[in-house]
Amino acid sequence: MSLCKDTLGDTGKKSRAVCGVCSRTYRDPKILPCLHTFCADCIRQLEPFSVRRVNGERRSPEDDMQGRNSGSTILCPECDSEVDLPPSGVDGLTIDHLALDEVFAETLLVDCRVLCDLCSESDAGKRCEVCCVNLCDFCSQAHRLRQKRTTSHSIQSLQELKSQGRLTRPVLCSLHPGQELRLFCESCDFTVCLECAATFHRDHHCSSAHEVISHHGDRIRDLVVRSLRPHLARLEDSLRRVDTSQEVLQARTDTLAGEIRAFARSYASAVKAHCCSLLRSLEDLRLQRRNQLHLQKAQLQQALSDIRGGVDFAERLLTCGSDAEILSAKGVTMRRLMNLSAGEVQGFPVVGVVHAKTVDPSKCTIQGEGVEGGREGQRGEFTLLCRDSSGEQMGRGGDPVLVSIVHKERKGCSVEAAGGCGGDGSYGVSYTPAEAGLYSVCCVVKAQDVKGSPFVLNVKRKFRCHRGIFHCCSFCSSGGTKEARCGCTGTMPGGFQGCGHGHTGHPGKPHWSCCGSVVEASECILHNLGSVSPRGHLRTVEL
Repeated sequence: MSLCKDTLGDTGKKSRAVCGVCSRTYRDPKILPCLHTFCADCIRQLEPFSVRRVNGERRSPEDDMQGRNSGSTILCPECDSEVDLPPSGVDGLTIDHLALDEVFAETLLVDCRVLCDLCSESDAGKRCEVCCVNLCDFCSQAHRLRQKRTTSHSIQSLQELKSQGRLTRPVLCSLHPGQELRLFCESCDFTVCLECAATFHRDHHCSSAHEVISHHGDRIRDLVVRSLRPHLARLEDSLRRVDTSQEVLQARTDTLAGEIRAFARSYASAVKAHCCSLLRSLEDLRLQRRNQLHLQKAQLQQALSDIRGGVDFAERLLTCGSDAEILSAKGVTMRRLMNLSAGEVQGFPVVGVVHAKTVDPSKCTIQGEGVEGGREGQRGEFTLLCRDSSGEQMGRGGDPVLVSIVHKERKGCSVEAAGGCGGDGSYGVSYTPAEAGLYSVCCVVKAQDVKGSPFVLNVKRKFRCHRGIFHCCSFCSSGGTKEARCGCTGTMPGGFQGCGHGHTGHPGKPHWSCCGSVVEASECILHNLGSVSPRGHLRTVEL
């Protein structure tokens, strides 16, 4: 069509008609899944990024190169994204018709020779708006006067069209040359020509591209407006916050460094050494925060670049593309936009506050009911509060904490302590002792004992519940049964084995039949089990 050179001028701005790999005018431009366009030959020359399995067989990079990258994964030269090529290879990628339009438009804008599309001999001076072909003067008259079906076509001067900035080209079928893609197969989600619809898509639902463009175009537009545009705004705001945080970090660093130097100058050589130590600590902290901000900025810039590229391509497709062009690129565009709208980059934390608290083990404290004492077989808990040198709670976790609980008399007896960080500088510790006795509890932070550590934990034996009943006497509770016994020392004449009111040994008040304790809410002491029959106790309990 044109005899122009590959590079179209030196305007200082990247041309949409030039490939980003070879820096020449597009030749057979293909759209990658990340919506970046390159020449088909340039994509074939890219080395496979990873080894993939095709039909269960392992493929090497050499095999992929010989198969023209069919079914392989490559890195996009523009955004470094990993993109998968279709099984048919580069030929299976979507053609970028917008790029072809840009090539033709720039061909007209540059002072180059344009040949007639019909005779290919004379210079073209006019263009048919219906057929989208360039015509010389002779072919223009023949096109307008000698053919009945083209007599009504609108023919304009190429010089006039150059000022309009863009020309549309017909999107032709790759299977039937000369046939324009005017239909859209809903079943296959693909643009077809009339012959394709009559042969390969005979039983499918095919509609005119003009009828379905509003529906599919609105879907792309909704993804851009409702999902990606808000993402774009949030990413730009996060980038601004990161830049602001970097400025604040540098300003605070400079201010603090000046104060430290002014303070150090008023002291002797010993204080100057301390000043150098503080400056080194400050510089380490600044470098750490700066590296975090640089990493976050790089992540945000990459996400912003991906979404911006997708939005620009989609908006340009909707604004400049014809119906067939939009539908032709709809599949790859929708997949990319939906991936970008999945919210993979939401919630980036903004780092911009210098926090340099250090835990001081001598200021850390231990509190809770589990410090006072415990009971055999029961869970006990206490809390370790980490504080800095000023006595303030740290407000964050992550410090190395170690808790050990060991029996003081039986060295082989220890209790496993379980703990968890609350995220605010507090550490909850729980334990369940298996034996009674005195235990030594050590709480260590950063290899140093905290305040009050080690301390003695008194674990009492397991609480023993009463097995009898709380009664006035065994005579009354058993209904006068002679065999009923009681844990108290009371006796009755007449062959009764238990106690009775006013008789010898009766406590004079209600008591437990199992041990004789006169306190109802008490632990069973079982002080006289040797003289009381278990059978009598059980019978009293049942009665």
